[in-house]
Amino acid sequence: MSTADHVAQLTEKHHQIEEKIENELASPSADHVHISELKREKLRIKERISTLSAEGKVTH
Repeated sequence: MSTADHVAQLTEKHHQIEEKIENELASPSADHVHISELKREKLRIKERISTLSAEGKVTH
């Protein structure tokens, strides 16, 4: 899998997690612990995307 493909997959997962967060926040009985976990996962993915993107620029 190329770096670009991996970044694209991570970006899609990032968007999916954002949707989950928005749906959870819209719920009257929002689980704030779960929301925090989703936000941490989203941040980890964003950091991974940044790392891969930076590595891709260095190797080209």
